[in-house]
Amino acid sequence: MASGSGTAQAGVAAGRPQPQTTVESPGGPFIRHSQDGRRTMYTATGVANGGLIANPMVASPGYNKGYRVKVTAVSGGATAATYGTDGLAAWASLVTLKDAFGTPIIVAPGFHAFYLIPLLSGQFGIDETQSIYNLPSYALGSTTTGAGWTFSSYLPWEFAKAYGLISGANASLLPTLQVNVAAIPSSTGALSAITGTAPTFTFEVYADFYWLPQGVAVEPPGIGTTCQWVLQPCNPTISSGGTYPIQFPRLGGYLTTIIAELRESTGLRCTEGSGDTGWPLEPRLLVDGVPLVDTDIQFLFDDMAIGMSVGSANGALAQGLTFGTGVQGSGGANNQTGSVGSVAVQRPAGVTAFTRKTAMQQRLMGLLETGETFLSTNPGTQIELAGYPWGTLTSPPATLNAFVGQVVPSGQLIQGLPEV
Repeated sequence: MASGSGTAQAGVAAGRPQPQTTVESPGGPFIRHSQDGRRTMYTATGVANGGLIANPMVASPGYNKGYRVKVTAVSGGATAATYGTDGLAAWASLVTLKDAFGTPIIVAPGFHAFYLIPLLSGQFGIDETQSIYNLPSYALGSTTTGAGWTFSSYLPWEFAKAYGLISGANASLLPTLQVNVAAIPSSTGALSAITGTAPTFTFEVYADFYWLPQGVAVEPPGIGTTCQWVLQPCNPTISSGGTYPIQFPRLGGYLTTIIAELRESTGLRCTEGSGDTGWPLEPRLLVDGVPLVDTDIQFLFDDMAIGMSVGSANGALAQGLTFGTGVQGSGGANNQTGSVGSVAVQRPAGVTAFTRKTAMQQRLMGLLETGETFLSTNPGTQIELAGYPWGTLTSPPATLNAFVGQVVPSGQLIQGLPEV
């Protein structure tokens, strides 16, 4: 009996739940009581070029901060391939990420959503890992099959630590992601030419989230606040050597990053020249007619190197990332050759940017951000980029595209460090 009784007691003890040993004492900020987590959303295989991906998401037990994505090209039997000028991120012709209420979080082509946001926003990566092509998950593609390449990226809505999150626990109130895959061939897409059958793709999505706090009732700061990225064309178009300001679309929110992209009538980004061909030698950023920044173009590029850790662009129409002896995305048949050896992060040709996320330091520090110097705007604010004159264009007219990180707070903007 004693032996049997002891066995029963051991069985009861083994069936009891393990005590939670990571619970913090009550009080303090949200991140003290939560843990970083990641959960798979879905994997779509056999995705065709020109296709559409709009799979539903699944719930996660906490607050979502962004979607990790990975794209892999699988050989379809091609015998030759040429890579496009915007690099592999241009695999998507349009990325549309919205919250459950239809508020746009990201609406932009893949080049901007998968590449420029991580590179210039401070919302993903640090130093060389700001570039998705410097991540270990990146794999060079084949110039004979147009396949074998892989890249991963991040679609964020967290713009400062634990700020800008979306609840993931309610399956009926999850963000929606729709990806339009670019047709092949496309001069600005991932593949500009293909001989034979184009590759198919595998698309994987994971959610990064904070677990619901254990043993304490606390919410992340500013719940309901969103950081939105929407690509919009500016007006008017730009003639070669024109002398006038270009008006940004009306915004209205707190601006974290102002990215300006110049593309010629062919759809290609303006090539490298004196500064960049097409850019004025002394651009002016005006807010309500007042020059907020009036600078030499080379100083602006220096500012990007200091504040955003991106150096000079590399070669004609370069995506701007050097890998050993090869260049990713520079055009031509062998633009993918070389080995991953360099961790240089170079400015994409045709792109300039102004950051408002360096309040406490000279450079982006990822999610360590106070929001003190975000540019406050409203729907009546007029932002312009002026050239006196604009540079010489090969194929005029050019279009200036505005890609702006815009925080729309649920109440008053939370500023400073203690809010988390």
